[in-house]
Amino acid sequence: MTGATKVKEDTAQGWINGFIGVVLFSGSLPATRIAVLEFNPVFITMARASIAGILALIALLVFKEKRPAKQQLLPLAIVALGVVVGFPLLSALALQYVSSAHSIVFIGILPVATAVFGIIRGAERPRPIFWLFSVVGSLLVVGYAVAQDLRASAAGDVLMLLAVVLCGIGYAEGARLTKTLGGWQVISWALVLSLPVMLPLTFRYMPSSFEGITTGAWLSLAYVSLFSMFIGFIFWYRGLAQGGIATVGQLQLLQPFFGLALAASLLHEKVSAGMLAVTIGVILCVAGTRKFARA
Repeated sequence: MTGATKVKEDTAQGWINGFIGVVLFSGSLPATRIAVLEFNPVFITMARASIAGILALIALLVFKEKRPAKQQLLPLAIVALGVVVGFPLLSALALQYVSSAHSIVFIGILPVATAVFGIIRGAERPRPIFWLFSVVGSLLVVGYAVAQDLRASAAGDVLMLLAVVLCGIGYAEGARLTKTLGGWQVISWALVLSLPVMLPLTFRYMPSSFEGITTGAWLSLAYVSLFSMFIGFIFWYRGLAQGGIATVGQLQLLQPFFGLALAASLLHEKVSAGMLAVTIGVILCVAGTRKFARA
């Protein structure tokens, strides 16, 4: 197998893994929205990290994974800050003010944030035309949000924007580590490092009584703990490492539309018929970024 063939195969596999990750992440905000109606958002953040952290610890022990090197601890802490604490907490707080359909649209900015931090931390250099497709795709998503005329809140919007920035940092840093530590190992060690803080806080913010908590809220908490916090990252970080942070990161442009479909079907939130046209435009932008990503 030639070097060029190997790169193409890794890139293709990266897009497949990245797509699976995006699909799994798409249910995160609708599920969180259901959960925050009955749980404290801080409890949700701590509980999802603790549940995923315990599973990660078991996996690391079963497979007898080596501990991270000292120089990997700071990057793992950055991953934990971005995707274990930052995004889950800020997005859960935002969902107290805005609908999941409104918050999902902010995910359209995430590919640009991931690409920027990927360039800063990963030394990736996409072609200039890459940025054209990336910005156009993001503008399509943001424009779609404005066209929805959904009730918004300034506090909710600021929280979501901060959540997206922290998430972009966590994605880029995690992808860098994946190349040396492994995809599932990165999110596992980040969760385990967070566990001594998150587990006690879970009990601190636990409701005094679980009476009246619906099945939907429990299932939502289970989803964000298992799929959003752990399983999705296994595919996502591997995909970013294989295909490139800036490149595969553009698949996140599709996430708002998967999420909006879930918001409309599960939560009966308002989503306009224009979603189909915008989705096609975003898909074309993703195709463009894939073609022109490499410098």
